[in-house]
Amino acid sequence: MAGILAWFWNERFWLPHNVTWADLKNTEEATFPQAEDLYLAFPLAFCIFMIRLLFERFIAKPCALGLKVQANGPQKAQPNAILEKVFTAITKHPDEKRLEGLSKQLDWDVRSIQRWFRQRRNQEKPSTLTKFCESMWRFTFYLYIFTYGVRFLKKTPWLWNTRQCWNGYPYQSLMPDLHYYYIVELSFYWSLMFSQFTDIKRKDFSIMFTHHIVTVILITFSYVTNLTRVGALTLCLHDAADILLEAAKMANYCKCQKLSDLLFLMFAIVFIVSRLGIYPLWILNTMLFELYEVLGNFPALWFFNTLLMVLQVLHCFWSYLIIKAAYKAISRGKVAKDDRSDVESSSDEEDSVPRSKNPHSTTTTNGTSGANGTNGYLTGSTCSEEH
Repeated sequence: MAGILAWFWNERFWLPHNVTWADLKNTEEATFPQAEDLYLAFPLAFCIFMIRLLFERFIAKPCALGLKVQANGPQKAQPNAILEKVFTAITKHPDEKRLEGLSKQLDWDVRSIQRWFRQRRNQEKPSTLTKFCESMWRFTFYLYIFTYGVRFLKKTPWLWNTRQCWNGYPYQSLMPDLHYYYIVELSFYWSLMFSQFTDIKRKDFSIMFTHHIVTVILITFSYVTNLTRVGALTLCLHDAADILLEAAKMANYCKCQKLSDLLFLMFAIVFIVSRLGIYPLWILNTMLFELYEVLGNFPALWFFNTLLMVLQVLHCFWSYLIIKAAYKAISRGKVAKDDRSDVESSSDEEDSVPRSKNPHSTTTTNGTSGANGTNGYLTGSTCSEEH
C-alpha cells in the first residue's frame, strides 16, 4: 500500500519542478494544505445531510405550506392487477405490440392503457412540496456559501488580479477562512454525491453525476497541491447563478409566474455571462497561460486543465438548454416545457377513467391532469437547473 501511495503522489507529477512534499509540510511560520485535512469532509458531509433533513422538515415544509404549495403528488393510476404486473415485472414503457395485446385482454382502448402507464410512472414522482423543500435547502446553502466566499475574497488581491494566485506559489500559507471555505464546499458536494441517488431524479442525472465527480476531484486535488486561490475563485463563480436558479424554481412552485420568469431571466444572464464569459477569460486563462508563464509546465497542469475543460463543456451544454428554452418562450409567447421534466404530461390525461373499446359503454369524466409540475432547468416556467 505504501508503494502504491508513493507512486500515486509522485512529486514529479503533482508539483512544479524542484518542489517536494516535504517543502509543503506545516511549520511554525506557515501552514500549508495537508491531504489528511480532507478526512474532515466526510463527517461534515454527513452533518450537512442531517442538517438538510431537519431544515426541510422544520423550516422549508412550514414555509411551503404557508405559501400554499401543493402538497399532493401527481394523480394516481386506477388499480389494475394486470397492468401493475406488466409495469413492475416487464416494462414501464410498453411498445405498440404489447399495448395492442393488453387492449384486447382488458377491453380498453390503447389510449387509455397509455394513459394508465403514464400516470403510473408519474405516481412515483415527488410532489411539488418535496421539490420546493429541496430547492429551498439548496437556495439557503448557496446563498450562505456564496456570501461567505464574496466577503472573504473581496479582501484578497487575487480576486482583482488573477496573477496574484501564483505569487509565491506553491509556498502560499493557507488562510483559516480559505481552509473553512474549501472544506465546507467539498463536504457539500460529497453530500450531493450520495443524496442524489435519493433526490428528485432528472433526465440529466448522468451529466449531473459527472459534474459532481469532476467537482469533487478538482476540489480535492487542488487543495492538496495548494491551488486553493484559483480554486476559491472557481467555486464562488459557480455558486452565483445557482442562487437565482433555486429562487426561480421556488417561485414557480408557489405559482408566482411573473416572479419566476424574472428570476429565470436573471439566472440565464448570470449563468451565461459567468460560465461562458468570466470562467474561460478568468479561470481558464490563468490556469492555461498565467500559471505556465510563472512556473512552466508540469504534468498535473494537464490533469487540472482537462477537468476544467470538461466543466466548460458542461457549461456549454446547459447554456444551450437555457437559450433554447428562452427562445421558445419568447417566440411562442409562453413557457416551454422542461426537457428534463421529472413528471410526464400530455393532453391525453384529461380523462382518468379507462374507456372500453365498446362504443356503447363509454364513460365521461372531468378528471384533470396531475402532471403539470416540472422540475429541472425549466420548472413549468422558464426555470432551469444546474451547476
